[in-house]
Amino acid sequence: MIHNFNAGPSVLPQSVFQQAASAVINFNNTGLSILEIGHRTPGFIDLMEEARALVKELMSLDDNHEVLFLHGGASTQFMQVPMNLLDNKETAAYTDTGVWGAKAIKEAALFGKVDVVCSSKDQNYSYIPKDFAVPNDAKFLHITTNNTIYGTQWQNIPFTSNSMVADMSSDILSRKLNFNQFDLIYAGAQKNMGAAGVNIVIVNKNILGKVKRRIPTMMDYRNHIAEESILNTPPVFAVFVCLLTLRWLKAEGGIAEMEKRNNIKSEILYNAIDNSKIFKGTAAKEDRSKMNVCFVMDNKAAEAQFLEYLQPLGIVGIKGHRSVGGFRASLYNALESRSVEVLVKAMNNFEHKY
Repeated sequence: MIHNFNAGPSVLPQSVFQQAASAVINFNNTGLSILEIGHRTPGFIDLMEEARALVKELMSLDDNHEVLFLHGGASTQFMQVPMNLLDNKETAAYTDTGVWGAKAIKEAALFGKVDVVCSSKDQNYSYIPKDFAVPNDAKFLHITTNNTIYGTQWQNIPFTSNSMVADMSSDILSRKLNFNQFDLIYAGAQKNMGAAGVNIVIVNKNILGKVKRRIPTMMDYRNHIAEESILNTPPVFAVFVCLLTLRWLKAEGGIAEMEKRNNIKSEILYNAIDNSKIFKGTAAKEDRSKMNVCFVMDNKAAEAQFLEYLQPLGIVGIKGHRSVGGFRASLYNALESRSVEVLVKAMNNFEHKY
């Protein structure tokens, strides 16, 4: 058995793989592959409608929020969000809690003024800032709810009267939140929702159409809302895999059940790290991510030995991001607890031999 801890693209439920593989040969007994069906045929239109409806149901979204499945990854949203929401002379507030937040800041500055209201760069993004103020005139506050590279997560969403925008790429659908408090949420699908190639945008339609600039047709959220995510040919297969994952999530008990499982998995692994003499966590304990557990060893040569030790055990995707090194275990929704237990056992055995 392979224990897949990759940060993304990442583990998906086995049932999703099986159904997706079957649909590549014969989609819904049509005799056609999912890869060749027309995107404006009833079969795909129904598929898209169900996927959008499931997101709204699982996240308990109100009627003001629209769900879009768009091309590409979440990085596209770094520029599409300010293009739609921020005028040249307006200011947006951004939080700098990791590489992805920093990239979002860079793109936003192309469209308006950016006020970086807090940053944890001073300690290599190992914590989430707590004490900061958001200017009243800020058009919106942008946060990255979970940081895959550094293993930190906003455990308490900041309360503000400003519009809230969140990059939830690596923890969407993993825990209960009041999703309606956000005016815009975006996420790449390749972590908790499906295959790479599609990103989901959830937007309060009431915040759109307020900027003065002319927005290119494909970049304007309003056009995608009007065409129900089929403004042009969507990434058909990637949307289909998202639908299968959403069905699985609902059948398994929804977000509440995922949160329960993720709490258990992360607790097992963090306890092992905290009780170890050779492994140590890198994120502040109060800000530890339930999705991406980052840890290191003091001896870099031993880190390489540990990675080699894991190979015959079927444990993959543990190597940390190239910018920080060490190890990173991603515990997304579809990862089973037994995989975490196998990893912990390997850590204990290696420590005894080390």
